[in-house]
Amino acid sequence: MEMAFYDVGKGIVTFLLWFTHRLEVEFQGELPNKGFILACNHVSDFDPVMLGMAFPKRIRYMAKEELFRVPVLGPIVRGLGAFPVARGKGDTGAISQAVEIVREGGVLGIFPEGGRSRDGKLHKIKSGTAVVASQTGADIVPACIVYEPRRLFRRRRVTIRIGEAIPNEALGIAERSKSELRAANALLGERIAGLLGVEAP
Repeated sequence: MEMAFYDVGKGIVTFLLWFTHRLEVEFQGELPNKGFILACNHVSDFDPVMLGMAFPKRIRYMAKEELFRVPVLGPIVRGLGAFPVARGKGDTGAISQAVEIVREGGVLGIFPEGGRSRDGKLHKIKSGTAVVASQTGADIVPACIVYEPRRLFRRRRVTIRIGEAIPNEALGIAERSKSELRAANALLGERIAGLLGVEAP
């Protein structure tokens, strides 16, 4: 039922946004044939929608818990496969659900900066992505999303680049130490920055 809701919703949103946005997608490598983590920069509230339109597989997202309390919107967000996370509180329940999604072969979408960038720049990567990768053995697929400036009477171009997967063993997080997590964060930040064509934060 949930999957059918997702497919119908994706079709409707894709149709509606075609009139206002022009989506261009670049895949730079093969996607893993097992569950993995999709890690992308975050500059707009539309990012999950755009990634969902671009991606061939269903993406499950962590979403801030406040969204699930909003009438009408809350059930829709949940129906589209998102699940709540209490930001800044070490939400172990959300981490456990994220781990389960990946272990079952799903795609977990994470915005590793920890929130939307208000200035459009890439900010330092937080450790949640590496923690889930360490608990699941999953690879991380870096991605970026870029919106061109709005122009009157023209569809806004949105470019999504999906990079080559970072193998789990390349993350070096076997012991889950703070130094290992920092190094993994830095590596992921470099990969996303490379897709954006900017310096890593």
